[in-house]
Amino acid sequence: METSSVFWIGFLILIVVLLILDMFVFHKKGEIVSVKKALWLSLFWISLALIFNVIVYFIMGKELAFEFLTAYVIEKSLSVDNLFVFILIFSSFKIDPKYQHDVLFWGILGALVFRAIFIFAGIALIERFAWIMYVFGGFLVITGIKMVLDNFKENKQEENESAKDLNQNFFVRLIRKYFPTTDDMSDGKFFKKINGRHFATPLFMSLIVIELTDLVFAVDSIPAVLAISTNMFIVYTSNIFAILGLRSLYFALRGVMDYFHYLKYALSIILVFIGSKMMINHFAHTQNSEFYIPTLTSLFIIIALITVSIIASVIRSKKMEKKVIAEPIINTSERKEI
Repeated sequence: METSSVFWIGFLILIVVLLILDMFVFHKKGEIVSVKKALWLSLFWISLALIFNVIVYFIMGKELAFEFLTAYVIEKSLSVDNLFVFILIFSSFKIDPKYQHDVLFWGILGALVFRAIFIFAGIALIERFAWIMYVFGGFLVITGIKMVLDNFKENKQEENESAKDLNQNFFVRLIRKYFPTTDDMSDGKFFKKINGRHFATPLFMSLIVIELTDLVFAVDSIPAVLAISTNMFIVYTSNIFAILGLRSLYFALRGVMDYFHYLKYALSIILVFIGSKMMINHFAHTQNSEFYIPTLTSLFIIIALITVSIIASVIRSKKMEKKVIAEPIINTSERKEI
């Protein structure tokens, strides 16, 4: 189904307006975003996406509306991994919380452009080489399995080491080699003029790493969304709505990210499921088979996996808290007996 240019123009105008509101109305320069404000903004972005979904339903039909919602949920879920990385990046470059929103804003702006390129290229490849659906599907399955194995090996010490290693990123070292840099970010700018020369600040370095990180995540998330729909408008709009709310979600959840212990496992299973669905449905289409996985079924399975992982994570966190509280009591009792 061809999407009218009117829809594209209207959507792009909406995005520009929302970005202006986000930068100059919702957020003040140098403001530390509170959890309460971040939660309200997250609710705003999610509500906006759901309203857009209703518009798609009435204008473009039920099937595309379900595709948009499923693609949005997938992209939103997979983008949670970005939040963990944001924490590592800002910790590594020692970015003050009052400057983090500005870095994320420009990072997301770059993501809007790069996602469009990835999506256009992905759909073009699928239209020209239909068999590439198997490649994308297999890639997602392998990535999901690798994520599960990596999650089993991961521990807090390794995460801290990763944070320290970000300064050794190839592109960061390249910038430091050919462009003067400074650790001074007192004025909250990406570049600082010192003795007539411009120096890149840690804010610019963190922005570069965030852009590169998004490119890496796009390699996973774009094929996953393409497994749900190959409609350029649906794929791009669902991606953009998920990305627009990413900053608010980060500020809302950054203090409780450790509570989502099992979420990464759920995301891994989702990738395996989506990759399998991609291959099964393409095989069914080429062989005229009636066995395929509907979009609505995929939506329910994805929501169920995320819900179960969050509930399990909360239960685990409460047990860990009780254990931490109980240990001092046990130690005190032991000392009294001695």
